[in-house]
Amino acid sequence: MGELTFIGMGLNRETDISLRGLKKAQSADVVFAEFYTSLMPELNLHKLEELIGKQVHVVSRRDLEEEEGRRIIEKADKGKVVLLVSGDPLIATTHVDLRIRAEKLGIRTSVVHGASIVSAVIGLSGLQNYKFGRSVTLPFPEVGVVETPYNVIAENKKMGLHTLCFLDFRAEEKMYLTIREGLQALLALEKRKHQGVVTVDTLAVGIARAGSENPTVRADFAEKLLKFDFGKPPHSLVFPTSLHFMEAEALITLAKAPELVKEMVR
Repeated sequence: MGELTFIGMGLNRETDISLRGLKKAQSADVVFAEFYTSLMPELNLHKLEELIGKQVHVVSRRDLEEEEGRRIIEKADKGKVVLLVSGDPLIATTHVDLRIRAEKLGIRTSVVHGASIVSAVIGLSGLQNYKFGRSVTLPFPEVGVVETPYNVIAENKKMGLHTLCFLDFRAEEKMYLTIREGLQALLALEKRKHQGVVTVDTLAVGIARAGSENPTVRADFAEKLLKFDFGKPPHSLVFPTSLHFMEAEALITLAKAPELVKEMVR
């Protein structure tokens, strides 16, 4: 029976991989990796191969989505194969689909989890995990007017839940949506919908390079965040609603939020 192991690489560089994940990769017959579903800013492929002690075959979006991971499945059918993935390996639905297909073909699968952008953003902001609602992705402007992010933020607000917004990117083209661009898109939608969901007076938290040694975390009203320089990607954006008193203290202490956020404590 073949074996396919999905290994989370963490968020920033090759040394973020867990010891268990590293040992699994070192014992595999073939090692694949994909880096298009998330950005690891300081990843060095050559150093990763030195760490593992074997060649790492990088697969593209086309390999996994259009060709349904055929290369990986064929190798896993005959031996031990590892797929290295940025962050946590099963956050992306592409990988869940690949795991299901492997299992249906009689290939044993397993998972070695890694640090996730979801847990990292929540931890860095100081907001509480149980108070988050549905998350959503803010797309590039050229995709056209997409109201889903605005509507998700609105729905979460009605329930008193925070919203985590992933910002779109195209790793293979080195294009990454910024916090400023994400806010501008939502404010443009606000002008059309007039529901008071995201205005210049809305509190937001911008987080850049979560998982690195120098993340930037800033909480302020949208008008102020539009002018703040968050530096290099990847960027994420959070829209808090009513706050626990500890969340307010965390935003002030950890994210330099204005003292006015205490008025949002419920």
